Amino acid sequence: MRILIVEDEDRISSFVRKGLEEQGFVAEVCADGDDGLHMALSTEFDALVLDIMVPGRDGLSILKELRQKGHTVPVILLTARTGLDDRVQGLDLGADDYLTKPFYVEELIARLRAVQRRQTGEKTSVRHLGGVTMNLMNRTIHAGEEELTFTPREFNLLEYLSRTPGRVYTRTQILEHVWGYYFDPKTNIVDVYIQRIRAKLPGERKTSMIETVRGVGYRLRPREASTGE
Repeated sequence: MRILIVEDEDRISSFVRKGLEEQGFVAEVCADGDDGLHMALSTEFDALVLDIMVPGRDGLSILKELRQKGHTVPVILLTARTGLDDRVQGLDLGADDYLTKPFYVEELIARLRAVQRRQTGEKTSVRHLGGVTMNLMNRTIHAGEEELTFTPREFNLLEYLSRTPGRVYTRTQILEHVWGYYFDPKTNIVDVYIQRIRAKLPGERKTSMIETVRGVGYRLRPREASTGE
C-alpha cells in the first residue's frame, strides 16, 4: 500500500514511516495540511493517515474537502484529544477509522490493512494466484508446500498487480506505488523486477502468470488469479 502521512511532529512521522516501510508499505510524509491536501488530490494513494492538528488546513478540513470532491480514499485520523467530539465529527465527515495518540505502529498497520480489505471487498489476507498463494499478513508466497523467496520489493510488485487481475498497470503506476519516489521515466527497473519475479515462479507460470502489454505495462492474467479465503 502507498500511504500518505500528514503529521507535523517529526518524531511521530519518522517513527510511523519507518514502521510502515519495515512492513512493506510505501510511505510519504507531509507536515503541512495545505500541502497534504494538494498531494492527496494530485497523487494516487491507497490510504491517508491524517493528524487532526497540523499547520495550514487541519485534518478534518482536508477530509471534508476530499469527500466533497468525491475522493473515496480510506482515511485514518490521528488525534491527541481523548474527547468524543473530534472522533464523532471525523467519522461523520467520512473517516474510515481513528487512533488516539499515543498509539502503537502495529495497531495502525492492522487498521490500514483492515480498511484496505473493506475497500477491495476482500474477506481475508490470502490471495490465490493460480497455483501460487500469497499471504498478505505474514508476507509469504507458496507454490504448493514450497515457500518461494521474494524480496520485499518483489512481493510488493506482485501484490500490486494481484489487486485487480486483468487490469493493465502502466510502468509509471507501478513505479509510483511500489517505489514511491521521483524517478527517471526512462528507467527499466520495473522490467528488471518483473523478470526476477517470473524467474521465481514455478513451471509454466514463469511466463503465463504475468502478461506484458507492449508499450503500456503489465497485468496479471485473469484466469490465473482469484481472491480466496
